[in-house]
Amino acid sequence: MTTDIIIPQKERWTYEDYLHLIPPDSFGFEILRGELIVSPSPNRRHQQTVLSLGRLLDVHVNTQNLGEIFVAPFDVVLDADSSVSENIVQPDLMFISKNRLNIITDDNIRGAPDLVIEVLSDSTARYDRVGKMRTYTEFGVKEYWIIDADQKTLEAFELTGDEPVLQATMAESDVFKPKLFPGLEISLSELWYPE
Repeated sequence: MTTDIIIPQKERWTYEDYLHLIPPDSFGFEILRGELIVSPSPNRRHQQTVLSLGRLLDVHVNTQNLGEIFVAPFDVVLDADSSVSENIVQPDLMFISKNRLNIITDDNIRGAPDLVIEVLSDSTARYDRVGKMRTYTEFGVKEYWIIDADQKTLEAFELTGDEPVLQATMAESDVFKPKLFPGLEISLSELWYPE
């Protein structure tokens, strides 16, 4: 059974508009600077990478009592006033440190996560690398990891200044030791879906 999605024509989208999309399941929809972005479901390789990395991060974060890890779909409302927010994203993975857990509500995250991770898809790569990176920098995300599961690479950016700063570029089976998670070593080979 197919359900039609009704997307009204709007010049600028807000969170309030987003909440009224029909059907109400908004996975695959994001708003960047007032523009509605619609993406198809991710492929198998993308999902496997998100799941593998999510497991590794969740175990470390919980064991060390560092905060919370979230997996898409879960809305992140970046603007302070959520009702008129024009920047709503659903990162593949995100981390909120324990001293900032107050930005988490039952419905969404209101504010910038400490870490956002996007696994590239053909349909989202441009937004992930350009539009989202600029928006994440503007709204105070501290770290941003971009993973390309097809190319088997991970890029880690620090976003604490005016411009993103590339902190690490890893590939294939390199071992990534993120500054944000002392003691954690991520062997990238654990993230890639078998050929």
